[in-house]
Amino acid sequence: MTDSAKPNESKSAPKVYTRTGDQGTTSLFGGARVGKDDLRLEAYGTLDELNSLVGVLIAEIENEIWSGSSLMEVDRVKTELSEAQAQLFVLGSHLATGASGSASDQKFRDMLPPLKDDYVTQLETAMDRMSVSLEPLKNFVLPGGTRPAAYAHLARTVARRAERAIVASAGDQPTEWQGKVVTQVNRLNDYFFVLARHLNRLQSRDEPLWMPEKK
Repeated sequence: MTDSAKPNESKSAPKVYTRTGDQGTTSLFGGARVGKDDLRLEAYGTLDELNSLVGVLIAEIENEIWSGSSLMEVDRVKTELSEAQAQLFVLGSHLATGASGSASDQKFRDMLPPLKDDYVTQLETAMDRMSVSLEPLKNFVLPGGTRPAAYAHLARTVARRAERAIVASAGDQPTEWQGKVVTQVNRLNDYFFVLARHLNRLQSRDEPLWMPEKK
């Protein structure tokens, strides 16, 4: 057997680890190094967490048994969630870019996919569609019901945490950019709440409601 034919000695695969962050720092897009406790990392790290959770939600929806009359709507929801994942990736990439205002940082920012101007309207349209068949709220809704609905509620809370982290880290970011990002994440939070109620309704599942004890 020649050297070229030996098993397990093919070209080396790219390594995931770089060891450059072993001292507690990391690189922003553009090369600037910051500590891993930097508020921007908390912000885009929470968006990454939310993105992963949306992936779990999609998997839960796919594993659920839906009635034939619900399948078209379920497919529509899955498409919306996949779009949310793509948008979260775009938001994270902008957060991971330096904000010094230098020509170098602006050069890298210009390379990023643009923030969608119509994404908030897109989310609001989806919420209006889902809300048509929902009962008006008379009590606070408790997270729960079906597994997909429970994960939608969990996504809602992580979206809210991401929003707080973005606001805390946004001091150095362009004002126009801040408004777009915060508004998109805020509307995503609303979307996940309506989606949780919608998913329970599609399965004819009563919503868990908070019923305060009477004095």
